[in-house]
Amino acid sequence: MTMNMKQMLVPNVNLNSGHEMPLIGMGTAPSLPQHDELVSTLIDAIEIGYRHFDTAAVYGSEEALGQAVAETLQRGLIKSREQVFITSKLWCTDSHRDLVLPALKRTLGRLKMDYLDLYLIHLPVTMKKKVNSKDDEMRFDKEDIIPFDMRGTWEAMEECCRLGLAKSIGVSNFACIKLSQILHYATIPPAVNQVALRCVYEQGASVIVKSFNKDRMKENLHILDWELSNEEIAQIQEIPPCTGFKVDMLLIHPNGPYKSAHQFWDGEI
Repeated sequence: MTMNMKQMLVPNVNLNSGHEMPLIGMGTAPSLPQHDELVSTLIDAIEIGYRHFDTAAVYGSEEALGQAVAETLQRGLIKSREQVFITSKLWCTDSHRDLVLPALKRTLGRLKMDYLDLYLIHLPVTMKKKVNSKDDEMRFDKEDIIPFDMRGTWEAMEECCRLGLAKSIGVSNFACIKLSQILHYATIPPAVNQVALRCVYEQGASVIVKSFNKDRMKENLHILDWELSNEEIAQIQEIPPCTGFKVDMLLIHPNGPYKSAHQFWDGEI
């Protein structure tokens, strides 16, 4: 049965940049299906009602997302590029003042788009430059992690925004202390800090969901017509917290800037 698009309209939230962002987005992080299957799945998502898509240089899904948007435009499922909200992220190998803009231009080239709606710093992490590495954007060697030039990276993000290549800019996986440090010198404050939370929609936050199964993709949009009771929220809040992002395995190294997960999260977890 084909669902009526009007039943699947997702509300927007206003960002401090003056732009609107759909409250529910579809994630395209690994593990991904093959390229053609991913394109087909993303077209299904647009047909169902998704208008916000979250990708990243490191995910390997930017080309498929760009192709899906182009095909839905050709089919008339959407009337203009402005009807979709595209988020992508700067990878750690490009968290250098002079590499941010070239990285964004490569992302736009893969998407075949003129701008992003939102560009995020993927992690507060910088890795050494390896100019001759063909797969540099996919590299994650914790031995190569060096101190994060947060100010230089953020000022380069601001330049991307001023050039019109990103309508809004923000961060991902930043603890509050790091975020407050950016606010001390930012001329364009972050519009978003993307983190993993429980019951996010119930807390008034935007949520990125992920499934490549069409039925579950539909179900993920159906959170709009029901809500958790106070008792259910209380029960969820009693669940002991755990970390889904394995910081120790990915980021902690005796010779690196982060010696523990506690240090990475500025003592917040």
